[in-house]
Amino acid sequence: MTSKPVHLAVYDTFADWETGHATAYLARAGYEIRTVGPSREPVTSIGGLRVQPARALDHVRPSDSSLLILPGADLWDTSDDLAPFARKAREFLAAGVPVAAICGATAGLAREGLLDDRAHTSAVSFYLAATGYGGGERYVDADAVTDGGLITAGPTEPVAFAREIFRLLGVYEGEVLDAWYRLFHDSDPQAYAVLEKAAAR
Repeated sequence: MTSKPVHLAVYDTFADWETGHATAYLARAGYEIRTVGPSREPVTSIGGLRVQPARALDHVRPSDSSLLILPGADLWDTSDDLAPFARKAREFLAAGVPVAAICGATAGLAREGLLDDRAHTSAVSFYLAATGYGGGERYVDADAVTDGGLITAGPTEPVAFAREIFRLLGVYEGEVLDAWYRLFHDSDPQAYAVLEKAAAR
């Protein structure tokens, strides 16, 4: 695999369940997952997992990345501590490198103005409306939404979030992508057969 790494943002109170499907299967597809923190100091997830970031945010450049993933976190709504991650998302999108944001990270992007002109989703529309952003008319009531290089999803949709990431990066396509989603979202046993057949090719 010659693809550039995928950068996963980690910060105190990050929602560790929201990105697991995506990072596990990106790694299986050959992507290196590099964690990015506010600094190199360890952070603790909302589930109590202690993570040592591989990179500090200031040292991450879009040109070195395939994708920036921003998970939700309590801190998105309780302070401005994570605003630098939203600004980094702006830098990535301006450089044509995709960004995927789920849960509270969507509110951070809304505050940064990144959802004003893009179709997007989140937990519920009024959650984003509370940020005072200007993109309410572009809100879509869907499990996950991709608009250009930006993926958004709500906190209950980690599987749909992963599906959109796989589609955008070309990890899975067509019936294989659909089967992966049906297996992990719907526990569809027939989907497993499709994936096994694809793996054997």
